[in-house]
Parts: sequence; structure tokens; C-alpha cells
Amino acid sequence: MAVMTGLSGNEMFCLHQKGFEAGELVIGNSVYSMGFVGSLGAGLSTIAGGEVEQVTQIIRDGRENAFERMVKEAEGSGAGGITGVSSELIWQGSNVEFLSIGSGIHHEGKKVEKLTFSSSANGQELYCQLDAGFMPLRFVFGNVAYSIGMGGGIVGGLRSLARGEVKEFSDVFNETRHRALFRITEEARQAGANAVLGIQTTILPVSGMQEMVMIGTASRHAGLPDECATHPVTSDLTNEEMWNIVHMGYMPVQMVLGVSVYSLGFVGGLTSAFQSFVRGEIKQLSSLIYEARDNALRRIRADAELVDADDVVGIKTYVYNLGSGLIEFMAIGTAVKKMPGVRTLTPTLPAQAVIKDKDTFYNKADMMRGANLNEANT
Repeated sequence: MAVMTGLSGNEMFCLHQKGFEAGELVIGNSVYSMGFVGSLGAGLSTIAGGEVEQVTQIIRDGRENAFERMVKEAEGSGAGGITGVSSELIWQGSNVEFLSIGSGIHHEGKKVEKLTFSSSANGQELYCQLDAGFMPLRFVFGNVAYSIGMGGGIVGGLRSLARGEVKEFSDVFNETRHRALFRITEEARQAGANAVLGIQTTILPVSGMQEMVMIGTASRHAGLPDECATHPVTSDLTNEEMWNIVHMGYMPVQMVLGVSVYSLGFVGGLTSAFQSFVRGEIKQLSSLIYEARDNALRRIRADAELVDADDVVGIKTYVYNLGSGLIEFMAIGTAVKKMPGVRTLTPTLPAQAVIKDKDTFYNKADMMRGANLNEANT
């Protein structure tokens, strides 16, 4: 029977180098009614900001159910592992479908009694992990559903003539963001891992609230210190980037993130009032935004110093408008440290491990409006 796989040619090539061959595409889903969650969120949003634990648990259960069903399907097909595992939310009116999709893979020339691992890494990324000495154990995730609460409106009103950080909100959002990281790390520890690799962070709207979810691969590396068994290292570097730092003799130590919530206050009103009359730099606003970013970066520097890191690499900054004149600045990076004896198994990555696959399906029907599809779209 023909194998139906989601692996690309590049992924198949890379996995073949590590002794794997393509297996079946595997899917698991779970549909939940989220109607009452919307009412719950609307009520809580008028009270206070922070985590809505009931909603966090509901979403976690849905994601876990979908994942477990995908795993059973993979075991039924005789797969030895699953690569490229996703965890998606698809809204169907007031219901939400939790969906997990991955590609089963087999150990070439071997039969296994049960599934030995699952990973969020695709075939190319998995090659990088394996070649850097990490053995995948389990797809893991950590999530937190939270409400901004009526504090946004209150603080926005109180700060209408002020500018600067709203420390109460910075503290709430810092704690919320770090909870997701703690939960994915704890899940990895329970799986027997000493590292969580390739962490991807997504913020999703959920019935008047938001969910921050982190997904990654719980893994083991023989060269990590013993204390990593109880406090696994975490990294949001791409797997290709991680291979490069390991090749240079570094190891990821901890994913670090910092949040700073600022009120535009009088500066925001000033900008709105005068932007149609003047041109050029609005120095007050430039200074405010610079200060907010710098604050978020100081927080990740402090996190890195706590774990005695040599550097923080791959830093990315994000800006979110929270409404009521409030803006969240978030910085994320990975603290790394030089470790003796750390090296990759091979001296170079094959081209197939870094080539990005191109899409071959494009839906231009809405844009073309009856035009000749054989003509160039200008």
C-alpha cells in the first residue's frame, strides 16, 4: 500500500541520513463547545487582568485530547516516531476544533513495538537536533489563557495626562508569559528530558481573552549537567541556529523573555491632536517607545545573569496594542553558555537541511476576478 506522508523531499532526504523513512500522515482532533467560555471571559474581563485558569485548563484538555488521538493513529500505523507535530485551534462558529497533525516515520529496517518519540520539529529540524546530539522524547506545550481586565480602562483613564511604565501591568504580563514557559519546562521534566528545543510562541484570541501557547520538543543530551534533569534548558532558537551554536561549542541554557507595559498618556493625545498639523519627529513618543523597549531588554538581561549565561542570542522584540492607550513591549531570546566537549556529529549541515520548501498551491481566485490565469498577475 502506498505511503501517504506529509514529509517533503528535503525532509525525507535529511531523515534518511539519520536512519528513518517516511510513514503515514497522522491526525487527531477534538471539538469543544466554547459558548460558555465567551460568557466567562466577558464577566472576568470586567474584574481584573491575569490568567483565567478555567479557560487555560479547557484549552489544555482539548489540545491534549487531539494530541493523544494523533499518537494512537501513529501507533496503529506502526510508526516509530512522529515529526512536525502541530497543535492548532480552528473555530467553527461557537465551537472550536483542536487539531494535531504530524508525519509518522519508521526506523529503516527495524520494527518497533511502540512509538518512541514525538517532535514539533519537521524532518529538516529533527536532523539538526539529532546531529547536535539531542535525542527527541516528546512533543510538549505550555499555555496560559488570560484577560486584560477592566484595569486597562481604569489605568488608561488615570494615565491620560501621564506617560511611562504601568508597573502593575508589566508585573501581571511578565508573570503570565513566564507561566507558559514554566509549564512547557515542567512537562518536559516529567517526560525525562533535560532540554526543550525549538520553542515556538503564539498568541491567539479566545472568546474575548487571549491564549499564549508555547510548543517545542522535550529532548535529552548526554553532555548537559546533571542539574538539567530537574531544571531542563529551554531554547527558542531555530534548530538550524541551535546546530550552529553547538558547532561553536555553546549550549542553550534558558529561553529568556521580558515584558514592559507602557501608557502613551498625554503623549498619545498630543500625537493625535497635532499629527495633522506638524511634520517631523515626535521626540516625546520616540523617547517613550525607546524607554519601553530598553526596559524589556533589561529584564531579559537580568534573567540571563541569573543563569550565568555568556550571551543572549536571537533576540526578537514585539509590540502589542492593548487598548486604552496601553502598549506591551515583549523581548524574547535564548541565553547560551560555552560548555567543554560540546560539538556536532558532522562538520557541516547538508544543503537539504536548510533549504526552505516552496509552496506549490496558490489561491488567487479572489484576486484574479475572471482574468486569464495564464497571464502574469501584475
